[in-house]
Amino acid sequence: MEVAVLPELDVPTVELTKKGTVRKRKPKKKNTYFTQETEDAIVKWAKTTDQVEKDRLFSEQIYHPFFKLTENIIHTFKYYYTEVDTIKELQHEVIIFLLEKMHMYDQSKGKAYSYFGTIAKRYLILSNQAIYKKIKNKAEVEEVDEDNTIYNDLVAEADPTGPAEFMDLFCDFMDKYIYHYFPKQKDAQVADSIVELFRKRENIDIFNKKALYIYIREMTDSTTPQITRIIKRLKVVYKDQYDNYYNYGYLKH
Repeated sequence: MEVAVLPELDVPTVELTKKGTVRKRKPKKKNTYFTQETEDAIVKWAKTTDQVEKDRLFSEQIYHPFFKLTENIIHTFKYYYTEVDTIKELQHEVIIFLLEKMHMYDQSKGKAYSYFGTIAKRYLILSNQAIYKKIKNKAEVEEVDEDNTIYNDLVAEADPTGPAEFMDLFCDFMDKYIYHYFPKQKDAQVADSIVELFRKRENIDIFNKKALYIYIREMTDSTTPQITRIIKRLKVVYKDQYDNYYNYGYLKH
């Protein structure tokens, strides 16, 4: 007598709440615009020295994903307060900023979608004065800087008491060598956020320790101890390169 073999049924796993009812979950929205092909195109863009090929890759495979990425972030986090007239103009500004950072992407460190999403959000936080004031007003100083070191370790370094030329050179230097000093992707993101504050130092209205620390936390989703550790490391690099600049007239790796 032959025994019939029944096909295996694909039964979904059911998760219950504490009360024993089925836990309802919202279906995840599939990302259909920023794919592996997009990431591969970004890597190709960074590797090639052919400007025609760079332009082709950007226009055909990278621009649309960047456009959708910035559109979704702007509407999700409601970054509507801006100096430009339309959302598309704001998107254009963010896309140009992403283009400037494309050479820094390292595929081995993480997904391009997450990396460029963080950079876009960071840019929008820095440029959105309404969010800046809201964050600044709602935070407690004790939550941000328990040991009171942020002013000495970051603001004093970023204060333009030294040559403006050096600060610009230092920002460019860190863009190029950031993964040398901060090999971990998360550390590099925090360091890059701090450097970006240096670069935009003239556009920040209130340069106080509370607001700056909140900026970095919001941009990188990091804890205060993590940020403090990166600041201390960055401070050492800053001082070393300032010595090089003072003694030799240039920064050296």
